[in-house]
Amino acid sequence: MLSLPSTPPPKSKILVFGAGNFGSCLADHLGNSDHEVFMWSREARFVEYFNKHQRNPDYLKDHEFSTNIRVVGPEIPSKEMMKQMDVLLFAIPTQGVRETLIKLQHSFDRAHLPLMIFVNKGIETGTQALTLEIIADTCGSEIARAATFISGPSFAKEIVRRQPTSVSVASLTESQAKKASEIFHQPWFRCYTGSDPIGLELAGALKNVYAIATGLADGLGFENNTRAGLITRGLAEMTRIGTAYGASPLTFLGLAGVGDLFLTCSSPTSRNYTVGYRLGKGEPLEDIIKTLGSVAEGVTTVKGLKKIIDEMQVSAPLANGIYALLYEGKDLHEGIQELMCRPPSRELDLPEKAGEPAKRLMQKLGLDT
Repeated sequence: MLSLPSTPPPKSKILVFGAGNFGSCLADHLGNSDHEVFMWSREARFVEYFNKHQRNPDYLKDHEFSTNIRVVGPEIPSKEMMKQMDVLLFAIPTQGVRETLIKLQHSFDRAHLPLMIFVNKGIETGTQALTLEIIADTCGSEIARAATFISGPSFAKEIVRRQPTSVSVASLTESQAKKASEIFHQPWFRCYTGSDPIGLELAGALKNVYAIATGLADGLGFENNTRAGLITRGLAEMTRIGTAYGASPLTFLGLAGVGDLFLTCSSPTSRNYTVGYRLGKGEPLEDIIKTLGSVAEGVTTVKGLKKIIDEMQVSAPLANGIYALLYEGKDLHEGIQELMCRPPSRELDLPEKAGEPAKRLMQKLGLDT
């Protein structure tokens, strides 16, 4: 029988999977919050360098990280180590979540399960699965129901500088969301809890696609009117998609929705915005990906999103346009012309029939009513 963790102690033992930009910044935040943090990396040279210099050789290079962090790896953490943890935090790209959980799931002590938190943003290519479904597939429905998700406008470089940041924390088990917020909450890092992880996941994944669109517009030399229009119509479109999927439309008005959308669509720091900007300047996608230096989730997310849109038959001209540009060889200027020449339409609408994908997921989780 699955036993959910009690309230984590004030000083928790936390294992962070992923030593990239966001994983290391969250490890630093948790270390500065007096937790004992272990960060796993698959690269031996990273393990050695970080533990010697207390710096990340690849990301946030000028930042000296909390001394409460120790890097482990490259081997997968042992079952004995996992048993000692109060919290497992997953900060790896969505496309690698399934493989990682398959390797780890036999090490979970289901009688004393740690708090499990996921901060990745994306849709799995091929299956079109959200992370919630990936957890159910690999670890079982009980663990998925207890999983917690964090999303919102949170650039890593600002978090490590302790600039005021606010995020959404959601779980199907609200007590778990509350525990996660207690772990992260600090005067410079506010957490707001909710019970719609499906909406939170979709918002976090979809905003990356619309960031590519706004980057494209800026790269082409369009200015404020265009960007404001794209952000607003992007919000309307992602809300329509999310509602058709079965999420609450209110989730898209929160930090994980409009908050993260605005941030990602309006800053050159955003990797997805950068992909769009460079496409707008005429660079081939293949060259951009090779030189970007980190993962732009929107490039892969739009593949799964396209299949979801087609299955639900929901209107999503912006997302369809980005997919056609990236994967169907659509001419950029022709695509813009087609978007702008569509007939006038109603500004705000929600699908009449909604919820089939979420209903199937809830059945998989044993929560169908």
